[in-house]
Amino acid sequence: MTGIFDLLVPVAQACPAPASGGEGLLGGLGGGMMIPMLIIFGIFYFMLIRPQQRKEKERKKMITELKTGARVMFGGGMLGVIANVKEHTFMIKIADGVKVEVSRGAVSRVLEKGEKATDEDK
Repeated sequence: MTGIFDLLVPVAQACPAPASGGEGLLGGLGGGMMIPMLIIFGIFYFMLIRPQQRKEKERKKMITELKTGARVMFGGGMLGVIANVKEHTFMIKIADGVKVEVSRGAVSRVLEKGEKATDEDK
């Protein structure tokens, strides 16, 4: 069985020796490659990472502001009304006489009065 290093040995042997100036095989391209890489990272940051961080911050704020009586929807699609707010969990009334304890992080959204729980409006 050959490993990845056994496959790379011929490639490394075929590469020319570094120049006397200390530049290796990609020495002249190093600076030129940094600018496109930084631009790509910037695009990823502003289009993917930053909006996701903002959305998570808003969700955490929404969860901390939840009060008793709020109608909520959970990640699994279960609906209920908050009966009691605890430090790390909620007691949720899901039917008459039926309460369950659910982690705060399970709340996906708060439903307004009269709002339906469909995902079509998203």
